[in-house]
Amino acid sequence: MASHRRSKQPSRARVTVLTATAAAAVALTSQAAHADPKPSKEEVKAKVDKLYHEAEKATEKYNGAKERQGKLEKEISNLQDRVARGQAEVNDLRDDLGSLASAQYRSGGIDPSVQLFLSSDPDDYLDKASTLDQLSSKQVESLRKIQEKQRSLAQERKEATSKLKDLEKTRTELGKKKKQVQSKLSEARRLLNTLTAAERQAIAEEESRASRDSAGRAPGGTPASGRAGAAYAAAQSKIGAPYVFGASGPSSFDCSGLTSWAYAQAGVSLPRTSQAQANAGTRIYSASQLQVGDLVLFYGDLSHIALYAGNGQILHAPHSGATVRYESLNAMPFQFGVRV
Repeated sequence: MASHRRSKQPSRARVTVLTATAAAAVALTSQAAHADPKPSKEEVKAKVDKLYHEAEKATEKYNGAKERQGKLEKEISNLQDRVARGQAEVNDLRDDLGSLASAQYRSGGIDPSVQLFLSSDPDDYLDKASTLDQLSSKQVESLRKIQEKQRSLAQERKEATSKLKDLEKTRTELGKKKKQVQSKLSEARRLLNTLTAAERQAIAEEESRASRDSAGRAPGGTPASGRAGAAYAAAQSKIGAPYVFGASGPSSFDCSGLTSWAYAQAGVSLPRTSQAQANAGTRIYSASQLQVGDLVLFYGDLSHIALYAGNGQILHAPHSGATVRYESLNAMPFQFGVRV
């Protein structure tokens, strides 16, 4: 007679494993169903534009540090030249005093105080009246000149040392700002690379179209002044030049590089950064009162600057990947204009 065995029941551990596996599968399916969709071309472009603006903010800080570096290097060079000239003067004064001492020796012996001075610091002797009593008026005058020159040299050396330390800090800051700019631009490129080739081509064509439209469009209007008109004409000659961070012409520009270069062609020296240029003249808070050639500041931190082109348009170096071109004044948050 056939035996009837009960089928083997799955163990509790096996049931637990199967249940956990099923739950994980459900969870993964749920996550896949609710995963964030791939961002659209417009969303990517908006993020890239934001990164470009952040890069431009860092660029203006980089420009400020670079400008400080240039000034410090010039000041240090001037100080070092003065120190070198001063030391030469001290050496000449010492030679003169030595010649006087030699003459004394030939005529009957050198004054001990002068002899001692020639191998020591004159401050120790000028502070002692007893020594002065033993010196001739000519020797006293020579000693005083040497003392004054040495004190001046000591101060200039101290100032040069301080500026050298400032220069080192500025160079370190410059390196950090450059890395910040490059980081933002790299992130923008990474985002653009998430798009399809067709989407990237569409964005590139939009930029190209904007630049081509600028080449044949001159809004026109009355220049604020002869200098403003000359600066604006100089900027117009650079339409199509590429945006390059930290560049101030003549073949590539960032935003403040273009405005400072344009006004330099009109004989006006502007500071290097947009924030500093904001204080280069009279502020115009109403957009309706702007005239051609006025500087135009954008964003609350004044991180972008342009030239007013008339009829609600600006002429500027927009951002990385773009060229010098016209654009609407309303393309960015307007703050105020500056009439130089």
